[in-house]
Amino acid sequence: MIPFPLTPEPEDDAREAGRLLFAGPVDFVKGVVAMPGLPPPDRVEVCFAGRSNVGKSSLINALTGRKSLARASNTPGRTQEINYFALGAEKYLVDLPGYGYAEAPVAIVQKWQALLKSYLAGRSTLRRAFVLIDTRHGVKKVDEEIMTLLDRSAVTFQTVLTKADKVSRTDREATLDQVRGALRRHPAAYPELVVTSSEKGDGVETLRAIIATLD
Repeated sequence: MIPFPLTPEPEDDAREAGRLLFAGPVDFVKGVVAMPGLPPPDRVEVCFAGRSNVGKSSLINALTGRKSLARASNTPGRTQEINYFALGAEKYLVDLPGYGYAEAPVAIVQKWQALLKSYLAGRSTLRRAFVLIDTRHGVKKVDEEIMTLLDRSAVTFQTVLTKADKVSRTDREATLDQVRGALRRHPAAYPELVVTSSEKGDGVETLRAIIATLD
């Protein structure tokens, strides 16, 4: 059996649960810059992490069916807040700042890293982190660092490949092989991958179903 296979197509009930969750109200709650500012841990939450320009905002917008719910910054590293979105009254979707940026001042990077570590280690309602990997580039050193942090925090993470429509089938398979090799070193890695394209909608229903069925 292939290690870290692609997540199978969701069953009808899971697909419908995902559709209903994301068809309902999706509201921006707040941007958080320090742990005391986190909303009460009163519901299951999932978070999205990825290096700058991985396509995180585009994927969140595709999931929610809103064109500008998550706003991408033109300057890598500009967004330094943990942004909370409410999926109705059921769940929180949490957008973490992009990492791996070179333009942000060192002090800001260190402050963000400290906040991220505190969040991942101390958020009891966090059920899964989705680590986004650009299909054109595969796992980079900065991705390994966030995966290691998730290992240490005992937070299950699932790898989501983005921009799959931007590469050939052959290149995509090569990237999948590279990603699988990297994930073998991470005990917190969930053993299935999701391949997505925000532009084409690939993988969006699958990801919605995964989020809807976490409890």
